[in-house]
Amino acid sequence: MIDSNSANDIVGVLQSYRFKNAFNPYQDVCEIHDHEKSADIRADILRCMLERAEAEVVDAIWIGRDLGYRGGRRTGLALTDDIRFSNHLERWKLEAVRPTNGPPVAERTAPMVWDFLDQIPANIFLWNVFPFHPHSPRDAFSNRTHNAEERRFGEAILKSIQELIEPRRVIAIGNDATKVAQQLFPELNVHAVRHPSYGGQAEFAAGIEEIYSVSKPVKQPRLI
Repeated sequence: MIDSNSANDIVGVLQSYRFKNAFNPYQDVCEIHDHEKSADIRADILRCMLERAEAEVVDAIWIGRDLGYRGGRRTGLALTDDIRFSNHLERWKLEAVRPTNGPPVAERTAPMVWDFLDQIPANIFLWNVFPFHPHSPRDAFSNRTHNAEERRFGEAILKSIQELIEPRRVIAIGNDATKVAQQLFPELNVHAVRHPSYGGQAEFAAGIEEIYSVSKPVKQPRLI
């Protein structure tokens, strides 16, 4: 699938693939929330991020399942919504305009993940098993689980990224990510943590706290 393992090659492959009922943020432009250069911006950011990660010591890849319609569909970045977009770029010393129009949109998973990432100085690369946004045939702004064909594609991309940036370990978020990571990376230390959505916040927090010896920050009450 990828002739040579470079950031440019990986992004090129991502830009060239299309799946039915899946939004490719590096190729597709949302008629509602994007502008004409949005796909190019997302692809350029990912390419630069991969190049930075290749040049640095990477502690871990954190792997989720798919891009969501309120997060990665818009940003092109796993586990990252509009609100955390600048945080993600700052980690890799990058600057870019937000690729979507209108007010920033938050999603459910990103703030739980970034509550911890903001406390961890180590280089962490965020990715998903399937790198696009899979959605219902009837609703482009919905989330579905990727299928077997999409997973095979995602596994090939994930393996290429792992070989490029050579992380010390893998943090697999949720059962789908854990199964894929354990299969693809038998030579690496794979830490499985609960996905924070749908009642898994406490278990996710406990897992990350144990791995990185950090605590989830206590939210300060708003003064009236």
